[in-house]
Amino acid sequence: MEEAKEWYCRTQDSFYPVVFLDAVHFKVREDGRIITKAAYVALGINGDGYKDIPGIWIGENEGAKFWLKVCNELKNRGVSDILIACVDGLKGFPDAIHTVFPETRIQLCIIHQIRNTLKYIAYKDQKAFMRDLKRVYGAESEEIAMRNLESMMDTWKKYTVVLDNWLDKWEHLARKYVLDYYGWTEKENEKEECTVETGTMSRKSTS
Repeated sequence: MEEAKEWYCRTQDSFYPVVFLDAVHFKVREDGRIITKAAYVALGINGDGYKDIPGIWIGENEGAKFWLKVCNELKNRGVSDILIACVDGLKGFPDAIHTVFPETRIQLCIIHQIRNTLKYIAYKDQKAFMRDLKRVYGAESEEIAMRNLESMMDTWKKYTVVLDNWLDKWEHLARKYVLDYYGWTEKENEKEECTVETGTMSRKSTS
């Protein structure tokens, strides 16, 4: 128990290039009744490219208010910056993150987006539609992905509303292209430089 407590309270890395934030729901018996609780999990990729679990928190059903508490605790334990936070479409989630980490980019979960999209695609069209959609979320660059999405807008006019949803969320669906797994340098508004040097990723201010 002491070892677990020590792990939980340990000082975190100051910078994480990527952090995945998600909750796992489970049933427990409490006061003679069955209730649902959530395990809030933060899985990070550190500057050396290794997976790390900054923490796990137990709470009630998933909500943005609790995620705000999680982000505050991460900051209090030493995390000063997160480049990209990968999240689902929970309402208020991005605002909760930006309250604590205002410079963090939000990447919406592609799997959640695909699942929500398929709800509105007729079964007879799903195979062909998904073949085209894969060329969007699996593209090698954001430019190619957008070009393929625009092509789908022409091909699948009867699903314009569904594809418009991808366009509306594009800013947060395409954040993954910030990361180049072969080593990269990005400049944004000539104020921020992100580099990978000797296998270590860091965010550097150039202002």
